[in-house]
Amino acid sequence: MNTIDQATNDRIQQWLSPEYDVETVAQVQQLIDDNAETELIDSFYKELEFGTGGLRGIMGVGSNRMNKYTIGKATQGLANYLKKQFPDQVLKVAVSYDSRNNSQKFGQLVADVFSANGIHVYLFKELRPTPVLSFAVRHFNCQGGVMLTASHNPKEYNGYKAYWNDGGQLVAPHDKNVITEVDAIQSVSAIKFERNNDNITVVGEEFDALYIDANKKLSIHPDSVAAQHDLKIVYSSIHGTGITIVPKMLEAWGFTNVQLVEEQATPDGNFSTVVYPNPEEEEAMSMAKQKGQSIDADIVMATDPDADRVGLAVKNHKGELQLLNGNQIGSLLIYYVLSAKKEKGLLKANDFIVKTIVTSNLMTDIGDSFGVKNYETLTGFKFIGEVMTKVEGTENYLVGGEESYGFLVGDLVRDKDAVNACAFIAEMAAYFKNQGKTLFDILLGIYETYGFYQEKLISLTKKGKAGADEIKQMMANLRSNAPSSLGGVEVKEIRDYANGTASVLATNSQTTIDLPKSDVLQFITVDGDVISARPSGTEPKIKFYCSVKEALVSRDQYEATADKLEQKVKNIMADIVQD
Repeated sequence: MNTIDQATNDRIQQWLSPEYDVETVAQVQQLIDDNAETELIDSFYKELEFGTGGLRGIMGVGSNRMNKYTIGKATQGLANYLKKQFPDQVLKVAVSYDSRNNSQKFGQLVADVFSANGIHVYLFKELRPTPVLSFAVRHFNCQGGVMLTASHNPKEYNGYKAYWNDGGQLVAPHDKNVITEVDAIQSVSAIKFERNNDNITVVGEEFDALYIDANKKLSIHPDSVAAQHDLKIVYSSIHGTGITIVPKMLEAWGFTNVQLVEEQATPDGNFSTVVYPNPEEEEAMSMAKQKGQSIDADIVMATDPDADRVGLAVKNHKGELQLLNGNQIGSLLIYYVLSAKKEKGLLKANDFIVKTIVTSNLMTDIGDSFGVKNYETLTGFKFIGEVMTKVEGTENYLVGGEESYGFLVGDLVRDKDAVNACAFIAEMAAYFKNQGKTLFDILLGIYETYGFYQEKLISLTKKGKAGADEIKQMMANLRSNAPSSLGGVEVKEIRDYANGTASVLATNSQTTIDLPKSDVLQFITVDGDVISARPSGTEPKIKFYCSVKEALVSRDQYEATADKLEQKVKNIMADIVQD
């Protein structure tokens, strides 16, 4: 136990005190008896903090783990902050949870603490998706909300997404201020765990209809859905919350031929049929894709455990089902929404779209061609929600998205919404099928018009304190030894979002980046390639993004151009990815 620093050891000793329950103390003592030094360090070297997706970590004992005490402390801190921010008001919060192990128990715990603090809780009776929680915060005029989920992380994880009164996740200054309140709690005795049933309203299945009806009013082409109601759709919830509402949403919109992947339809915190419950992963989509191939489906969709991300497979030019990445799905949605609204004369001068800084510039190109304003935010949909709230009433949000498969059409919620996206993807497919086209046909047309964008993401997992230190060193190395070329292409500009500067290398000039500070580096080449590096805010990973572009002369050049761009991406990534 020689490598455990004093601060970490102090936390360990605190968790051995009588203010923690017998079971917790026994688990900590067992780690000590087993001389499990690495696990003790990883479990206690810091307090869990809010990142781009809130509180998230491995379940277990310790200050850096998801458990009764870290969740209780976070909730007490949030309750204290809400009381300070909304004095003399009747405080209300909404609480929901996903299919993960312990999520329901954690949801009940959060409701207990809020209710004990005199805050009225709208607690979902059963698991429901993240976007439904965001909708509930707005519907019930709550000052806050909590969703218990670790999104697409492995089964060992759980998480705590905290929401503000606009239905969006906490952003500055509230995120840091809540942490201050949480850190101010020095004793477990300061956490009020005793449930007050008088302060809890159970939200049942009847709430689904409110959410579905509100979304259905956003439909742009219900006539196309009616004409293509038997569009062959395969859907998988990957053992998550999507099963509770996506099929009902598609049915309400008028789709009559939705085939479920039954093996993945039962909520299961062990995610027994996949390695990771993440629709970004080809493996997680394989069962749905296989079913789609067996029935000759038009589209195949799958959502992650809390149904805020959606993966998609469409028929390609060979008639085979091909997985699309998040940039492609988002670009298709933006193109559909803008072109369909323009066709109907519904575009307005104050319309806007939003994307994040690591998401394809193809989305910006599409928006520009329709004369629609584009906002760019830091990574994390909470920043997209923040823009929506800031300009609400003066500008009109249409659609937004991020490369990590998160999208939202319309402004009913303030978070990415895979339920909403599934409905619009299906409507989009029906609209273009009515014209004799597949979504892949439309994507090729977009490439011909705006240029062929090829993107790739490489994520390196670095677990525990040692991993966190390694990620910090990797970012430090990139800053101190910035590459002058990548893949044989000269770097023209370096954007460092940590210090808010964009540096043009040839002129040695700098401009200011008008975004909050964030640990992100971007390298722009003379070819217009964009390469980004950033530590994940929700996972023990460092992520490298690459986007390259070339003209697509004709559709019959698609495969040759794709191969050429893929090789360019490989060359660039070989230069920048350190492992």
